[in-house]
Order: sequence, then C-alpha cells, then structure tokens
Amino acid sequence: MKIKTNKVYRTLIDNPHKIIAHQGGTRSGKTYNILLWIIFDYCARNTDKTITICRKTFPALRATVMRDFIEILRKHNMYSEEHHNKSNSEYTLNGNLVEFISLDIPTKVRGRKRQLLYINECNEIDLESWNQLIFRTEDKIVIDYNPSDEYHFIYDQILTRADCDFHITTYKDNPFLDPNIKTEIERLKDTDEQYWQIYGLGLKGVSKATIFTFSEVNQIPEDAEFLSLGMDFGFNDPTTLVEIYRKDHNLYANELLYRTGMTGYDMGQYLKTIELKGIIYADSARPEVIEELRRMGIPIRPTKKGANSIQAGIDVLKRYKIHITSSSNNLIQEMRNYKWQEDKTGKLTNVPVAKNDHCIDSFRYGAYNMLSNPSYGKYTIM
Repeated sequence: MKIKTNKVYRTLIDNPHKIIAHQGGTRSGKTYNILLWIIFDYCARNTDKTITICRKTFPALRATVMRDFIEILRKHNMYSEEHHNKSNSEYTLNGNLVEFISLDIPTKVRGRKRQLLYINECNEIDLESWNQLIFRTEDKIVIDYNPSDEYHFIYDQILTRADCDFHITTYKDNPFLDPNIKTEIERLKDTDEQYWQIYGLGLKGVSKATIFTFSEVNQIPEDAEFLSLGMDFGFNDPTTLVEIYRKDHNLYANELLYRTGMTGYDMGQYLKTIELKGIIYADSARPEVIEELRRMGIPIRPTKKGANSIQAGIDVLKRYKIHITSSSNNLIQEMRNYKWQEDKTGKLTNVPVAKNDHCIDSFRYGAYNMLSNPSYGKYTIM
C-alpha cells in the first residue's frame, strides 16, 4: 500500500534510539507522520504489543491525535468498528492494542506497561508524569512538541540523553501543505517575531512576558531565617509544598513536595514524615482538607483572603531577590515559564497565564501570609 509521508516518517524507520524527539513549528506534519509510522510500520511489523498514545487532557487528545488516527485508518480502508472499543478509547490493529489516554488522571499515568509510547505535545506535561510513563515503557518512546516554552525539562532531561535522537522540522518539511497555509505562516515574519521563531522556524522563543527573575543556589544559607511553608492542594493536579527563608532582602525557596493523586490522608501521612519548622499556609479554597490535616495534628492554616489575589502575591514576591534551590526542579520549571498574558494587540496585561503554577501558588501563599503582616520585620510589604 502506497502512503504519502514526509521527513518525520523517515526518521522513525529502523531508528535504534530509545527516545525519538520531534521538535517543530506548526503544520510540519509531526503528529500525522508519527501516526502513519505507528500504523504502517510498527503495528505492521509487530503483534501482541501495547501502544500508548497520550496527551495532557482528553478533550485535546480526542480532537487531535485520536481523530487523526481514525481518519488515517478510514482513508486507507482499514477501519473496523469491531476493532474499535470506543468506551475505553482503544483500537486493536494487527493484534496490537493501541490505547489513547490523557495524563490529567494519575491512575492512567501509573497504568499498565507498554512497548511503545507516543506523547503528543510533550511540553504540556510535567516531569513526574514523564517519569511515571517511561518507567512503564519497555521499548521505544516518541515525543513531539512545539518549543513554545523557553525552559522545559525536555531540553535538560530528555534531549541531553545519549539514547535520544533529536529532530527539528518546519512547515517547509511538509510537501503536502496547502500553499495558502504556507503563506499565512510566513506572514509571521513581519507580524510576530516571537511566533515566527516558534511556529515558523521550530525554534525556542525568548519571551519578554516572563514574570519572575531568580537565581539557583545549591543550598539555603545557614544564616537565613525560616519564614514559612506554603501548600497548594491537588489530586489530578499536583499537591505541592514549598519552604521559604529570608535573609535581608532575599527570599529563598525550596520545593519539598510535588505529587499527584494525593488524598487528605495521604498528605497528612507525608507531612508527619518531615520536619515542619513552622506553620503551613494553604489554599483557603479547600477548608475541608485543611480541617482534616489539623485534626491529624498538622500545623496548618488557610491563607489570608488577600493571598488568594494572585496579583497581590506576585507583588510581594517581586519586591525581593528570589533564589531557588537547584533541587527544586518543578518550582524552577514553573518560575521560568510563568508569563503575563497578552491582549489581542500583543500588549502585556497584569494577569498571569494560568498554567503550571502549582509550586508558585505554594510559594505565594507562604510568602504573602508572612510578608504582608505589618508586625513582621523591617522588610514587611504593606
């Protein structure tokens, strides 16, 4: 059977590497050609394998990669209702099980083992999800993503591996692209330099919208004063805990916890295993969890009303020089990519993008509740 493929497909054929990473701009054909390879090469050569295709959320998964997968089968007269388990989002192909899962449900991430893993838009997921997925993958991993994040664990912890094969593709590598779409992409050269860098050239952009600047330190200075702990609750999203110290006009933050799937009981059991140097200030939107932890003997309080104002918390943090311990991987990742939203004209607003800010919320809760206190220290924020 003759199929139309591009450069992306050819990089996957007989590739000996465990990880194959495809970074690229928009409309380079990354997703479509990876699916072609899964269907016409991997599944054609193998049987009795489990292939997991995933993305951060199920609506995004269903609207993109899952739809393309079924479309390819239909286009080549390979689709069979009998082999499509719609309730479980699974398809059986040549004796192989192709499962589609979203990564916003922890039990899915920690599910059964597989031989082949394909992560669509890998820059949407966090480091913990990545680790849980690769621990359960026996053979090969394929990822694709647009480099819209200036900093991401992909660059530091995936692309640097000796068993990773890295490729960049752009719209120019897609010979089947409609000329009108190509023209629209090339308009970005004159209209939006940042978008052209990312979506036209497939290269990392450098954002002017980043909210925080900070430095990394190996450890908290011994003479720094302990300030507080901040905690943000989650289940599908991670539960996070950050400890905060102050020295003169410097704030030091250290990530203690970043974990999904935690109940109130799980949180309490964890907190009993570590040394709590002071009070935890936690998300006041979850009073039932705070009360459960208090009954377990945890020194925890809801944040002040003002701490729920993201802008107020940002204002407090930005009045200090911020230092983060180098072991605080998730906090560092969030701080690097925490950006102001842009309006329709491209002008920056005073509202941050609500994405991957769980550790930042913990940092903000702990700092605001102490530093907005008029009776606290010389460097109190009034």
